[in-house]
Amino acid sequence: MNWNKLTSDAQLDAIKEESVKQPVLIFKHSTSCSISAMALSRMERNWNDQLGVKPYYLDLLANRPISNKIANLFGIEHESPQVLLIRNGECIYDASHMSISFAGLQQVV
Repeated sequence: MNWNKLTSDAQLDAIKEESVKQPVLIFKHSTSCSISAMALSRMERNWNDQLGVKPYYLDLLANRPISNKIANLFGIEHESPQVLLIRNGECIYDASHMSISFAGLQQVV
C-alpha cells in the first residue's frame, strides 16, 4: 500500500479536487494508540489498489491542526483512529476505531 502523506492544510483543497476524478481515503492515525495501530494494519493487509481509491495518511500526533480542519471542512466529528472517504469534494463515508475495515470501504466505493 502506497500512502500519500497528509502534512499540510493546502493539501485539503487538492484532495477535494482529486476526489472528483477518483475517491480519496484519509486515514487519521494516532501513532501512540494500539487500536489505531491495529486498524491501520488491518487496512494495509487487505488493501487492493484495484479499488481505485487514493489513500492519504495523517499522523495525528504530528499534525493535529490538520485533523481539526478536516472535521470542519467535511462536517465529520474528529475520532482517532478514523477513515473518511471523499468523493466529489464531500465525505460520503466515515468509520472509526474497530469499525474501520477495507470491506466496509469496498461497499461504498
